[in-house]
Amino acid sequence: MAMGSLNAGPSGDGEDELGDGGYRPLSEINVTPLVDVMLVLLIVFMVAAPLMMVGVPLKLPKTSAERVTPTPDPLVLSVDRDGKLFIRKEAVEEAALVQTLSNLRGGDPNKVIYVRGDKQIDYGRIMQVMGLVGEAGFSRISLVAEGQEKGEAR
Repeated sequence: MAMGSLNAGPSGDGEDELGDGGYRPLSEINVTPLVDVMLVLLIVFMVAAPLMMVGVPLKLPKTSAERVTPTPDPLVLSVDRDGKLFIRKEAVEEAALVQTLSNLRGGDPNKVIYVRGDKQIDYGRIMQVMGLVGEAGFSRISLVAEGQEKGEAR
């Protein structure tokens, strides 16, 4: 809060010639509340961004490989612990998977698809799903895993 200075008049009693006590309007903009709000919004978005991941809840296996830069609006195929298939968050039947993926791929031969599999699922099931993805015309298939913490047992 800013205050103007008090100008004492010639009599020294705190009154000036205008009789208003020497207070003048403050013509500066106080940007402190604006900066506070912007910092709070920045923190909120930094916390919320990782929570916006596509997601069927899975326990992904861990890896020590370096992270790759994600593509914008990726196509994600998830396989849960029961072997059910999901494209993004929508469940899809295995019989319709090839046709659905072909429609989503369109004419782009370089489109990337991410395959997420629960770490408790059989490896053969993941390979079976990847074969169906290949039948749909995808040549760029990436497997998704969580990063491994240093010192964590493999």
